[in-house]
Amino acid sequence: MDPRDALFIISVASRLVEMHPSTLRKYERCGMLEPCRMSGRLRLYSPEDIARLRQIKTLVEERGVNLAGVRLALALTEQIRELSELTDSTDDPETIRHDVRARLAQMLNLLGVGQSADEPGADRHPTSLRN
Repeated sequence: MDPRDALFIISVASRLVEMHPSTLRKYERCGMLEPCRMSGRLRLYSPEDIARLRQIKTLVEERGVNLAGVRLALALTEQIRELSELTDSTDDPETIRHDVRARLAQMLNLLGVGQSADEPGADRHPTSLRN
């Protein structure tokens, strides 16, 4: 993240999302959020960080999702955003189709739905989760 995009100190960010600052620190320790660090210790939150915190809050408070489920939802959200960007590209339709299938396989893998060795294409798609 570009430090110039980070606008909010932790006290302001916590008020914007109606969470205690220690909760924001907890989510950072869990790896669900990575605010920009200025002057060593000062955390600065971007508008994207605020949106992510709101998503986390909705999942936890309104949907009753635990932190492991939140991590999964955040990973799937990232995959879906990347998939959306792929479909907007001007690349060759066959290349896009292949990339879309690979992304879908990654999402299914995140959900624990793996392909068996008998299925076509079982070895072709990477299934790693980015942290």
